[in-house]
Amino acid sequence: MNKKAVVVTAAAIGAATSLAVAAFVIRRRTRNNTKWARAMEILNDFGEKCWTPIWRLRQVADAMVMEMHAGLASENGSKMKMLISYVDNLPSGDEDGLFYALDLGGTNFRVLRFQLSGGGIAKQESVEVSISPELMTGTSDELFGYIAMELAKFVAQEGEGFHLPANRERELGFTFSFPVMQTSINSGTLIKWTKGFSISDAIGVDVVAELTKALKKQGLDMHATALVNDTVGTLAGGKFFNNDVIAAVILGTGTNAAYVERAQAIPKWRGPPPRSGEMVINMEWGNFHTTHLPLTEYDHAMDSESLNPGEQFFEKLISGMYLGEIVRRVLFTMAEEADFFGPIVPPKLRIPFILSTPDLSAMHHDTSPDLTVVGITLKNLLEIPEVSLKKRRVIVKLCDIVATRGARLAAAGIYGILKKEGRDTVANGLNQKTVIAMDGGLYEHYIEFSTCLENTLKELVGNEVWQTISIEHANDGSGLGAALLAASHSRYIEHDES
Repeated sequence: MNKKAVVVTAAAIGAATSLAVAAFVIRRRTRNNTKWARAMEILNDFGEKCWTPIWRLRQVADAMVMEMHAGLASENGSKMKMLISYVDNLPSGDEDGLFYALDLGGTNFRVLRFQLSGGGIAKQESVEVSISPELMTGTSDELFGYIAMELAKFVAQEGEGFHLPANRERELGFTFSFPVMQTSINSGTLIKWTKGFSISDAIGVDVVAELTKALKKQGLDMHATALVNDTVGTLAGGKFFNNDVIAAVILGTGTNAAYVERAQAIPKWRGPPPRSGEMVINMEWGNFHTTHLPLTEYDHAMDSESLNPGEQFFEKLISGMYLGEIVRRVLFTMAEEADFFGPIVPPKLRIPFILSTPDLSAMHHDTSPDLTVVGITLKNLLEIPEVSLKKRRVIVKLCDIVATRGARLAAAGIYGILKKEGRDTVANGLNQKTVIAMDGGLYEHYIEFSTCLENTLKELVGNEVWQTISIEHANDGSGLGAALLAASHSRYIEHDES
C-alpha cells in the first residue's frame, strides 16, 4: 500500500471513530434526557395528584363536619369515633393546690407534680422511669405495682414549695395512651395493648381500678381523679392559660384533635346533662376518610403494607410518622424507572421508613446555595455519595409537595371544626375570640409545615374571620394537662367553693 493510501485509510478510520464517538455521546445524552424526562414526569404526576386547591379543601372540611355529626349521633356512625371524654369541666385558670400526673404511653412513664397558684404554676417537678421488657409482657399486678412503687418514691421526695391541705388525699391525673373504652371521668377498660406491651390479664379491665389497687398496696394516699387522653390534656393545658381555647390539635408522630361540644349536640350521650352544658369530644380524627382526599398510588401502596390497612388515612397523609416514607417511595420509583441516582437503585432506598420526617424537614429547610444539607442527608442516610445540584433541587421540590399537601389538609380539618362550632363567621355584636391549642413535634419543629398550615387556614376563613383566630403552642398535654384535669375535676371543688 502506498503512502497516500495509508493516509487516506487512517483519515477514514479517524473519521469513522469520531462519528462513532459522537453517535455514542448523542445516544447517551438522548438516553439521559429520556431518563430525566421520565423522572420529571413522575414528579409532576405526583404533584398533580397531591394538588389541594381551595375548593377541594372546602370539600374535605364539609366532609369532616358530616362525619362529626354522624359520630356524635351513634357509636358506630362514623369512622371517626368522636369519643365522649367525660371531661365537662375544663380548667378555668383559677385552680389552686397540689396535683399529680402519671403519663404512661410507651417504654417509659413520667410522674409529675404541680403546685398551682394564682392562675399559674408556682412549682413543678417530674421524673421519668423506664419499663423493662419483662414488665411489658408480665401481669397487670406487676406493671401497676411497679408504677405505684415509683409513684410512692416520688411522693416521698415531695419537698418545700408543695403544700397539701390537711385531711385531703393527693389527686392524680392519669394519661393512659392506649385504646380504652372510657366509662366515666376516672374509669375506662383497656381494649388492647400497643407499642410492644402484651399483658393479657389487663385486657377488658378498668385501668384506673388496677392503679388504685396498686396504690393502696403501697399505702399511698392518692386518688386517680381523671383518666386522660393526651389530646384532651392539650386542650386542658391550653384552656388553663387562655380561656378562649375551643379545640386542640396534635401534629406529631401521629395526629388527633379534641374540641368543646355543646352537650345537647351529642345525641349518643345517655347520661345526665353535664352541669357545664358542655363536653369535650376526642375526635380520633386520624381515621377520617373521604373520597375528596388527594390519595396517590404511593399512599395506597403504603397503606396496604401498613399494620392497619384501610385505616387512619387522614393520619397517613398529615402526620410525622408517614411524610418521610411517602417521599422515599416516590424517590424509589424515580430511581427504579428513571435511573435518578444512577443505573443501580441505592440499596438503602429500599428500606421502608428509613427516611424520617425530621430528615424531610432538614432537607426542605436547606437554604444553602448548593443545598449542602440535602447532599449530607443523602450521603449519610442513604449512602448516595454524589448528587448533582439539579437533582437536589428536585428532592427539595418533592419534600415541598408532600409537606404542603399534609399541612393544607390539616388546615382543612381545623376549618371543619370551626365550621361545626360556628366559628367560621364573625358573629354580629360579639367580640368573639377563637384559639386553637397546638402541640406535637411536626407542628413545633417543621416550620415550613406549620407556616403553610396557618396560611391555608387564613385562606379558608378569610381575612375578617382570621382576625378573631389565633393558634397557640400548648406544650405537654400528657403531663400538665392531666394534672389540670385532676384539678378541675377535684373531689374537693364544692368544699372549696362553699
